[in-house]
Amino acid sequence: MSEPDGTEPGAFVLGFDGVPWNLIERWASEGELPAFASLFEEGASGPLASTTPASTPLAWPSIATGRRPDGHGCYWFRQLERDYSHSVVTSAGIRGPHVWDLVTPASVANVPMTYPAREIDGTMVTGMMTPSKGSGFTHPPELADELAERIPDYRIGLDWQRFDGDADAFVREIDSLVDSRERLLEYLLNETTFRLGFVVFTAPDRLQHLVWDEETILEHYKRLDRVLATVREYTERRGSTLFVVSDHGFGPVDRVVSVNRVLEREGLLARRSSDGTRGMLARLGVDKKAVRGWLDRVGIDDDSLVESLPQGLVDMVAMQVPGDNAVYDIDYADSSAFVRGHGSVYVNRRDRFDAGTVAPEEVPALKRRMRELFESVTDPETGERVLEVYDGDDLFPDDPESPDLVVEGVEGYLVQVPLTDAAVVDAERAAAGHRPEGILFATGPDVAPGAAVEGANVTDVLPTLLHAIDEPIPSTVDGEVLWSVFADGSDAAARGVRTSTVTEPSPSERAAATTVAGGGGDAGSDADDDDDGSVEARLRGLGYIE
Repeated sequence: MSEPDGTEPGAFVLGFDGVPWNLIERWASEGELPAFASLFEEGASGPLASTTPASTPLAWPSIATGRRPDGHGCYWFRQLERDYSHSVVTSAGIRGPHVWDLVTPASVANVPMTYPAREIDGTMVTGMMTPSKGSGFTHPPELADELAERIPDYRIGLDWQRFDGDADAFVREIDSLVDSRERLLEYLLNETTFRLGFVVFTAPDRLQHLVWDEETILEHYKRLDRVLATVREYTERRGSTLFVVSDHGFGPVDRVVSVNRVLEREGLLARRSSDGTRGMLARLGVDKKAVRGWLDRVGIDDDSLVESLPQGLVDMVAMQVPGDNAVYDIDYADSSAFVRGHGSVYVNRRDRFDAGTVAPEEVPALKRRMRELFESVTDPETGERVLEVYDGDDLFPDDPESPDLVVEGVEGYLVQVPLTDAAVVDAERAAAGHRPEGILFATGPDVAPGAAVEGANVTDVLPTLLHAIDEPIPSTVDGEVLWSVFADGSDAAARGVRTSTVTEPSPSERAAATTVAGGGGDAGSDADDDDDGSVEARLRGLGYIE
């Protein structure tokens, strides 16, 4: 295994996407997860509050930068534009600095929202939202060829929706995904030298969306427990501080709430006319699900089909074929507000959107009206309230372009944006959804054994890590050092917090620091156009993959 070059203390962040505190706490106490159980006894631990909404594209950048979404600038996988279109968010669009800019050399792998790979001091293998392994997948670029030789079946991710109704096949695919991720981890531990390691396993999130069966989940967590044991052995031998985190929790879902339908019922949102091709296809039952089924029956994979089509043609077809993405169903010129992503509510302001209908001075009153509206939504089967509502000004005070409100489902309910006939309906596909409470564990030279950490937030991970290894904390950070992590009398507990002033690079400067396969380059120019038109980006942008 690689050894540190000097005497500087190092750190490792091991991420498990979507792993909830309550399951880890229970199964560790029952002896099912020995590596996690040892962290409860020998390290510091506690629930980790996610962003609001509790969502991957918001939370992982917050963990990596210590900033709220209004600081790092990411509110969803796609950026909402003035004309209501969506452009794919890339690493160039996320403001830092990131922890791998501050602690070097670094080995970073499979962290969501890192595509295209940036030119860092160290190595990077990008994660979720990477369109393919052919462009901007690694830094340095030649690392992609080496990984292709060592891990020829390496996969970035999978579309869990394609396995709806075939849980056994899905679990096998999940196992295969973890196999390749473990081999990547082994490569990084053995073949690269770093002061900071940051590796994320996204498989638990994918598994739990479709399969909420505790026996199946426990078997998967036992694999993660073995991964943890491997990484902990490595960090202990190096004298590094280990942080084990998840971006959000998870829980079962019985019902879904169409929040755009709630707005429509109130007269605040209008659907596009049912006239024309789109309306005719809808009346004939031709929608995304039907088209996908036809392709499957004739042996055509929609990934391959869309990959070969020009972006303009894909957009045109999506505008006409009804799907499950409200983006194409809303008449914006006749709407006061709309919801996108994981419950982000936007007022259709005249000074913000091309077809805006609401004057700036009318926004506060409309927000109050919508808040009361969402808080009044109940399940007709139980009479119970189903939504929690948050003010965007409170969540994101430093960004005037942030969501105006955020709505999340209460326990057992999931927010969705597609327009349905009823506002509250049974969950058909998703077995479970995101919950706010993830996990935080820490162990290392200055960490207090058995410490219970309370009130931790995803923004607190970076400043706590930096303080643990005596690095200054950037002035951009919103989070705080979690002092309860450190043992009384330890060096970390005794020393004061060091800070540093950083200057925000411009978007073009961030784009220039990204890697394009075959060499460096400006990932904000032609590379973006190509990647936006690639399989995963196109499907996600069109609502063909959630």
